[in-house]
Amino acid sequence: MSSLLGPDDIGQLAPSGYYIALRIGFAFPLEEINQLPPKWIEHYTNHRFMLFDPVVRWAYSHVGSCRWSALPLDDPKKIVAQAQTFGLRYGVTISIFDGSADGQRSFASFARSDREFTDLEVKLLKAYLLRRHNETAPPTNLTRAELEALGMVKDGKRLKEIAHELSVSEGAVKQRLKNAKLKLGAKTGTQAATLASQYGLI
Repeated sequence: MSSLLGPDDIGQLAPSGYYIALRIGFAFPLEEINQLPPKWIEHYTNHRFMLFDPVVRWAYSHVGSCRWSALPLDDPKKIVAQAQTFGLRYGVTISIFDGSADGQRSFASFARSDREFTDLEVKLLKAYLLRRHNETAPPTNLTRAELEALGMVKDGKRLKEIAHELSVSEGAVKQRLKNAKLKLGAKTGTQAATLASQYGLI
């Protein structure tokens, strides 16, 4: 198997399901992929397991990887045991935190029903998560003028208003927004402002 995993490879390595949360901010991740069994998601949500889940607690307080069978934390609600009845018998959780100024981390859990994950599989999954974490990092090359214009777009101001407030031409505002869209990979100014806000840039 290639050292550069793709989404299809993840499904093969974790046939019982997986969950990936990228760049978790104050409360929500920038991107979330939930491929866990729907019945388990429903059971987990209905019982409000997240606050008690030893897997989630480990992911928020550690960096690296841990097989579920080696979790050092208490599990008073027997969440790991209940997960096994939904086919999530063996699992590994990986947590990434790069110490960046935004203080964001990414974590993922992968599950199988037949056997533990091998050391090589854990290494490949960790490399995949790190790559996705880095790919979703906020751009560092936005100028103060571009961020200023995006902040005004976020506040619902029109092009003419932004130009007037900044004492520049509408053409200059358009150029700033065009540059910002390019750097953020956004199609519209509104989308660029939303992304910049999610990244904590404005």
